[in-house]
Amino acid sequence: MMSRTVSSWILSSARNSIVLQRKGRLYSICIPNRQKIKWKLIFSKTLLYPAASCSLDNIFSVKKAFRHTSTEEEQFSFQLSPSQINDILRAGELSHKILDLNCKNTNSVLRFESNQLASNTPIEDRRSAATCLQTRGMMFGVFDGHAGSACAQAVSERLLHYIAVSLMSRQALEEIELAVECMKPVMPILQLHKHPNDVEYREITSQYFENLRVYWQHLLDLDIEPGFSLEEAMISAFKRLDSDISLEVQAPQENELMRNIALQVAFSGATACVAHVDGVHLHVANAGDCRAILGVCEEDGTWSTLPLTRDHNAFDEFEIRRLKREHPRSEEKTLFVNDRLLGILMPSRAFGDVQLKWSKELQHSVLENSCDAEALNIYQYVPPNYHTPPYLTAEPEVTYHKLRGKDKFLIIASDGLWEMLSNEQVVKLVAGHLTELNEQKPQLAFEKPVNLGYMHNLLLQRKNRGIASLDKNIATHLIRHAIGDNEYGEVDQEKLAAMLTLPEDLARMYRDDITVTVVYFNSETIENYYRNNE
Repeated sequence: MMSRTVSSWILSSARNSIVLQRKGRLYSICIPNRQKIKWKLIFSKTLLYPAASCSLDNIFSVKKAFRHTSTEEEQFSFQLSPSQINDILRAGELSHKILDLNCKNTNSVLRFESNQLASNTPIEDRRSAATCLQTRGMMFGVFDGHAGSACAQAVSERLLHYIAVSLMSRQALEEIELAVECMKPVMPILQLHKHPNDVEYREITSQYFENLRVYWQHLLDLDIEPGFSLEEAMISAFKRLDSDISLEVQAPQENELMRNIALQVAFSGATACVAHVDGVHLHVANAGDCRAILGVCEEDGTWSTLPLTRDHNAFDEFEIRRLKREHPRSEEKTLFVNDRLLGILMPSRAFGDVQLKWSKELQHSVLENSCDAEALNIYQYVPPNYHTPPYLTAEPEVTYHKLRGKDKFLIIASDGLWEMLSNEQVVKLVAGHLTELNEQKPQLAFEKPVNLGYMHNLLLQRKNRGIASLDKNIATHLIRHAIGDNEYGEVDQEKLAAMLTLPEDLARMYRDDITVTVVYFNSETIENYYRNNE
């Protein structure tokens, strides 16, 4: 049974918040000091789905037997077996090893591993990974949704395609346009690497494709050759997709389902961090407070951290100055209130969130003529001092880094991870995990002749070293430590069980959705590049 210390800590914290349920929605007048909730709960309308309906989005939700819907002490049970904990933590695991046709790897990416853990039901984070079939570069994206999952879902499906199209040559664009005109099959642009449970808006895929086509037609009209640089391509793709999200909801739409999806996408929001790796060239485009860092192994064997992004929020001086430049001096004191944009939103860059981009008149017109906003959980709150929109942008900040042999891995994660662990802690955990895995690999040089007794002893040695208990997926390892670590940096099983069984109306006060992707680099390929180009 859960210790009284941990259970009392959680329950007493819960009772310090005044939480009211009304019409199946959550309203709160207590804002947790951890500042982890992007939209203030006092304005939120997040549906509280019963535990049995966790399959609504069918993505990594805690099973009914493990999760509660009440904060009453007598209804709490924090017991989880180690296997149950592992089932929950490992449900969203994704891993992919990069091999060419000869089963070798000449790519600078060796493999990647990813995982997600939900706090919201359904989870509001999304992720994407793909190989660009035009450049052979690989792209990895993490998308952190707020006010629902709709915007993050749409961006995760569409953004990598917009980037890929931005990188295509004029000839390639002309070829796919001709194929569409002649109603012939279009060669795929991306090879997607997906989890079996990753969802898609299949009902609206055709509209997404048509708008992507309008974008490549626009690029053809520009008459530019050889096209964008990678930085320009990423910026153009981010801005164009956000513009399309805004225009799609304003366009007349007879299909009610498609209209409602467009509304939910535009009136929810998502931050995004996307990395493109091509040989030794690494570009990271970031809009919001997801984060990307490199793990670097120095010559003396020590590990260091190289941040590749800045968190775009009220704690970043560059963002404060940018917003002040874009708005009248009379608004300087109201741009950020309680460390939130206009007192509402934590990140200062995001897709969607048209409430902070459109005029009041346009918002009113679209919602009045379109739908039952209440039924769609659409926020209808205009903050005070809303005078000169837009206050929010999806334009990313792009960082370039030329990979070196000592750059061993890239970590991209939503802010749910970074709220729990520092950059240095994350790199230390990944490096330690790598070391432990290498130590536990079986020896390839067998005694000859190999007999059953020798093999049996080898298996016993591996078992005694604890290989069975180690997370094979590094993203799972990071999530386990993020929510289960004690003050000594060790996983506390009781705390871990408690954090995984928190009631749905309480979980967000202690942890956010967490999405992690770790990309391992092929040091041999990178070093060969420098040897061949000296």
